[in-house]
Amino acid sequence: MDLSTTYLGMKLKNPIVPSASPMSRTVASIKSMEDFGASAIVLYSLFEEQIRHETKELNHFLEYGAESFAEAVSYFPAHEEYYLGPEEYLEHIQKVKAAVSIPVIASLNGSTVGGWTEYAAKIQEAGADALELNIYYIPTSVDTTGAQVEQLYIGILQAVKAKVTIPVAVKLSPFFSSLANMAKRLDENGANGLVLFNRFYQPDINLDALEVEPSVVLSSSDALRLPLRWVAILHKNVKADLAATTGIHTADDVIKMTMAGANVTQVCSTLLRYGPKRIAEILNGVQQWMIEHEYESLTQMRGSMSQKSVANPSAFERANYMKALNSYM
Repeated sequence: MDLSTTYLGMKLKNPIVPSASPMSRTVASIKSMEDFGASAIVLYSLFEEQIRHETKELNHFLEYGAESFAEAVSYFPAHEEYYLGPEEYLEHIQKVKAAVSIPVIASLNGSTVGGWTEYAAKIQEAGADALELNIYYIPTSVDTTGAQVEQLYIGILQAVKAKVTIPVAVKLSPFFSSLANMAKRLDENGANGLVLFNRFYQPDINLDALEVEPSVVLSSSDALRLPLRWVAILHKNVKADLAATTGIHTADDVIKMTMAGANVTQVCSTLLRYGPKRIAEILNGVQQWMIEHEYESLTQMRGSMSQKSVANPSAFERANYMKALNSYM
């Protein structure tokens, strides 16, 4: 049974890659995920603000407006030791590389084009095998155009690609007016991989305190339908590898995403719920399903249910809209 796959030019033993989360903040936790079968690891993000600000300013920044961060920093214990600065992040990469044999993918989280992107070179020097750009930007100005937002993403990618030779993946949101075109432009500007999708954690209102507060809601398998659609649409329409994230909780989820065309499936919420052992459980489930359905490899099934492969390609578009609504009646 061959569960191997390729992602960002790397040969991986299986498609399960833990995404950026609190679980990658210690070497011991990362080693545990490797022991349970993780084929690579995405480290927690180093934020643009961490590079721009001194530590004292950073601590205030992290605690203020935490609901705007992609990894929901308010979910983490509020101790200074958890907010490793830029230099500590580089040391963490080195320690992880020395402790595990799986590829280590660093993560930079930012929203502007600037000097912070130069830190990508230091991340490469520290030994990271690849870099994931987690571009987390919410345009709130009524004067910001969609074209300006798109150019921001392209500009950040270009700035980073100019500094490194390791593969670069872009983690993006689904909120583009023409997502397929945006994926194509990122592909044309050197993105080696596309990670679909970034979860924008939404704030909530505390009715007792009458305050806006962070709200962290872990995903469920139902959340996979959005990335599933776009992985299926983009498969073979872009050269960049596709990583599916959000809603990957079970073996069935991994199989569906692989059939849609994903090279890897990134997991987070299910690990936060059940711990690293969940990786082995998912892999066992994938193997059992493949045996029962007579699949010899992941390569054999990859893209078999993508838009280019299914009998009814319009199923991923508007055509099934009425059918979906009528099926509820």
